[in-house]
Amino acid sequence: MSDVFRSGFVSIVGRPNSGKSTLVNRLVGEKISIVTDRPQTTRHVIRGVVTRPEGQIVFLDTPGVHKPIHRMNTRMMDSVRQSIADADAVALLVDASTPFGKGDAYTVELVGAAKAPKFLLLNKVDRIPKEGLLGQIDHYSKLASFDAIIPISARTGDGVERFVLEVIERLPEGPRYYPDDQPTDRTERALAEETIREKLIKATREELPYSTAVVIEQFSEEPSIVRIAANILVERESHKAIAIGKGGQLLKAIGTAARRDIEEMLGRKVYLELRVVVKKNWRDDVETLKRLGLE
Repeated sequence: MSDVFRSGFVSIVGRPNSGKSTLVNRLVGEKISIVTDRPQTTRHVIRGVVTRPEGQIVFLDTPGVHKPIHRMNTRMMDSVRQSIADADAVALLVDASTPFGKGDAYTVELVGAAKAPKFLLLNKVDRIPKEGLLGQIDHYSKLASFDAIIPISARTGDGVERFVLEVIERLPEGPRYYPDDQPTDRTERALAEETIREKLIKATREELPYSTAVVIEQFSEEPSIVRIAANILVERESHKAIAIGKGGQLLKAIGTAARRDIEEMLGRKVYLELRVVVKKNWRDDVETLKRLGLE
């Protein structure tokens, strides 16, 4: 084994629902990114840290590549481009179980322009036959120059260790950016905020568009309990009614599910109070986006 310690930042880029957050959680070994089957779940660049004796990799879970409509989406895409430009390596994650389309072509072009080492990760290979996989490898290898093409399953872990080893080999000599036992740079407050949003997305499904956000107004840590008060932002009164549900039952269910996960994360009892607030056009409001860390 080499005495050289390697480290760097690796941006994971892909279309919505390609499995980026599932992969980062798998790499880190715990849940730091929320996971749903709805597009545009990830809004911030989330750092997941993997430390080995031979090196440390800081993986960047980026928002899904999409055509921006609102100011929020434009800022999300800006963060994707910046993460590619700043990275020591870039991994394009592709859902190999879905047909190649215009969005995939654009994402390949985006990643292909990076000067850093590039990896192609063909995800969800547990869902496709081998001959289909070989065809995709041939197709993508003609579109861009990749340092390695690795079939993986973020869900089962197949191929993930090979990816880690391939990355470490190509990183420069560098320092430990984070302590060995630190899996992410996200605060407990931010993780709690995202946990609430995850439960909101899963509970409302198709009924509530992606015009929602969660803002924690209070996060008070006491010896035996953590008190959290959070606002769920929606753009219309009709959306507020959906989020609350008949007799407040849906909001109560969202709160219960979120509280359980937050208690497990913090290792303490949590008192969680949720309120639904209508704020029209918040996705284009600079001050709101600043508060959400999206501006």
